[in-house]
Amino acid sequence: MPELHLAVQYPGGKKGTPTRAQVRRWVRAACTLPAEVAIRFVDIAEGQALNHHWRGKDYATNVLSFPYQHEPILNGDLVVCSSVVMSEATEQGKQPEAHFAHLIVHGMLHLQGFDHETSAADAVLMETREREILSLLGYPDPYC
Repeated sequence: MPELHLAVQYPGGKKGTPTRAQVRRWVRAACTLPAEVAIRFVDIAEGQALNHHWRGKDYATNVLSFPYQHEPILNGDLVVCSSVVMSEATEQGKQPEAHFAHLIVHGMLHLQGFDHETSAADAVLMETREREILSLLGYPDPYC
């Protein structure tokens, strides 16, 4: 397995969030490159502030990806807004663990250059890869 340096931060506390072991498993499944990644589970206020600052959108979103380097080592950060993920899981009738797994995989693919906003073909490619990874992890198709 490629080397992985993973930092998982819980500034708002760990209640309702995945464990470090779960996050590591999901990151490893989505990334076959040597990597240095930080994942930060934030509250609504921090998620909204970051989304507003970096994307010009004044609301908290589920996951933000900050890729810094692709080679020779993948380097980037993911910010996950736990409250948004939990609300979405409830609204969509999904298990929270499966939804967190999906969003970590989704964010990791963004760090590796996948994009779903540029074209429909790119979106299909990214969603297909997400489905494959989540299936290998034992989670249902997140798009059904």
